[in-house]
Amino acid sequence: EEIPAQIRTPQTLSRGWGDDIEWVQTYEEGLARSKHSKKPLMVIHHLEECPYSQALRKAFASSPEIQQMAQEDFIMLNLVHPSSDDNMAPDGHYVPRILFVDPSMTVRADLTGKYGNRMYTYEPEDMSICESN
Repeated sequence: EEIPAQIRTPQTLSRGWGDDIEWVQTYEEGLARSKHSKKPLMVIHHLEECPYSQALRKAFASSPEIQQMAQEDFIMLNLVHPSSDDNMAPDGHYVPRILFVDPSMTVRADLTGKYGNRMYTYEPEDMSICESN
């Protein structure tokens, strides 16, 4: 009997976003670790087959500065399935979107990208903005 791929392969939680980053498995685990560590939670919503997600993942994974920031300054979670928590979709369930949740469990509505209609969208070229801040 064939073992399903997701069971057979210990698929890293990074899903290509950075294998040296310690990823949490669930939003709930991320919130708990954020609260405990006092580090904000970064939640990346994406889809494997989405070209925009793929481009952002490539830029994110290939930036040493972003990778270091993700390792040191944040609790990291990436999700390929929609969250049932409406706080995770303040302006819709599009991908890719990146939200930040501070240790007090508040989704940071003030940390947004440059698009008014999709506030939590980031593009590959936006990674350089993060690096310079």
